[in-house]
Amino acid sequence: MGLSGKKIVENFYTSDFYRDEQVLREFLHPQVELAWYGTTGLKKLNLDEIAGISLQLAESYESLRAEVENILSENGKIAIHFTYHVRTIENPEEEMPLAHFMAIWELKDDKLYRGVQISQLGEEVNEQPWSKD
Repeated sequence: MGLSGKKIVENFYTSDFYRDEQVLREFLHPQVELAWYGTTGLKKLNLDEIAGISLQLAESYESLRAEVENILSENGKIAIHFTYHVRTIENPEEEMPLAHFMAIWELKDDKLYRGVQISQLGEEVNEQPWSKD
């Protein structure tokens, strides 16, 4: 039996996809479509464009680590909320939040196929976002 959709999405974001294009291609469907709403506006990305961004990440950061806050699955769609933390090449001893993300994915052939992703530049991480404080 294969992995659940939730596990596939989580494994993608926590993998080293940014360091190895083969890993990226193992997770993403060849006809992947990603609509990414970020600080520079909407970008519609295909597999090659996502691979290009991944290469930029590998060149810019010593490490990239996803801290998954929440992951949900309903009606064939998987939603994930996470923060990327990075160590820069200039300062590899200090890890800092890069950006916060929410993404919703539809899978096809056990690969990420259609996604919508929203990101905001990193700030302090709310350790308990669901608490009533």
